[in-house]
Amino acid sequence: MKYKGYEGIVTFDDDAKIFHGEVIGIKDVITFQGTSVAELEKAFAESIDDYIAWCEERNELPEKVFSGNLRLRIPIDLHAYLAAEAARKGISLNQLICSKLKK
Repeated sequence: MKYKGYEGIVTFDDDAKIFHGEVIGIKDVITFQGTSVAELEKAFAESIDDYIAWCEERNELPEKVFSGNLRLRIPIDLHAYLAAEAARKGISLNQLICSKLKK
C-alpha cells in the first residue's frame, strides 16, 4: 500500500479476522488495521495524515521514507575495482553503482 510517498505492509490475523499494517522505511512506528480492504485503506491514509499532523504540532518535519543516501560496506578490493572501473568510464563511483543496481 502507498499513500503520500509512504508504504505500508499488511498481514492478516486469521484468528482475529483482521488486517494489521505497518508503515515501513521510517524510524517512527505507524500502524493501522481494518477488517476489510476499504477499512484498511482508510485506516492507512488516516494514520499517515495523523502522523503528518502530529509532526506539524511539534514543529518537526515528518520523516521521509527514503533519503537517497545509503551506507554500504564492501570489501576493500571490490571498492578499488569499482572505483577504477568508474574512472576508466569517466563517471563517478556513485553513477557506476547506480547503473549496476538498475540492471
